[in-house]
Amino acid sequence: PINQWIMEQLIMVDALKRASAKRITVVMPFYGYARQDKKHRGREPISARLMADLFKAAGADRLMTVDLHTSQIQGFFDGPVDHLFALPLLSAHVSSKADRSRITVISPDAGRVRVAERWTDVLGAPLAIIHKRRDPDVPNQVRVLEVVGDVEGRVCVVVDDMIDTGGTIVKAAETLFDNGAADVIVAATHGILSEPAAERLQNSRISEVIVTDTLPIAEDHRFPKLTVLSIAPILGKAINEVFTDGSVTSMFEDTDTSAVNSSH
Repeated sequence: PINQWIMEQLIMVDALKRASAKRITVVMPFYGYARQDKKHRGREPISARLMADLFKAAGADRLMTVDLHTSQIQGFFDGPVDHLFALPLLSAHVSSKADRSRITVISPDAGRVRVAERWTDVLGAPLAIIHKRRDPDVPNQVRVLEVVGDVEGRVCVVVDDMIDTGGTIVKAAETLFDNGAADVIVAATHGILSEPAAERLQNSRISEVIVTDTLPIAEDHRFPKLTVLSIAPILGKAINEVFTDGSVTSMFEDTDTSAVNSSH
């Protein structure tokens, strides 16, 4: 119940403000309504901006969040925003599971290319893109998928910021296998896993689905192929940097999986 959690956090912020707190930092690993960051058509809200306004009105001085759907959401909040990345955590796990020389990083659509490029820098792997054309009359459904890049015989790592119903990811995986991929691993920061994601992903040819615990994942939404990594070390380090007047940016400047492995 994301609305309940948001409301509880707003009430907590208000309570702290009325208790004369010197500074209020809101830690929200998953930024609610982040996908509604612009008007996709007329008479639609920009809910991501509304979220920022609500927390500002409640009394928040600073936001800390992980892997926003789009980076420009940082500009919606009038104050410091610490935008953290789960990439070091996820890429370290992927490196431990697959031979780096065989990995190809896959962007599931054109909008995720920047995220995928960061993965290619860390893993030293080539990039491929799945070009998709949506049906404008059917929400959240994809019509045609084409692979741009060579994936034959490769271990494909599909990277995204979140997995909701899993439809796009499963169709992307099937397209990759149709193009000769040897294996498909999925890595995403936020595991929303709305129905029927668990069943879809478990029954697919994907070998592993890796997410972090930015959102609590109920037992009935878990499945054998799912790996849940703890985001706590990254959040803990970021909170420490903020409260000791250190640098949050420095945490991600030299993102190398070997460095991550040595620190955990």
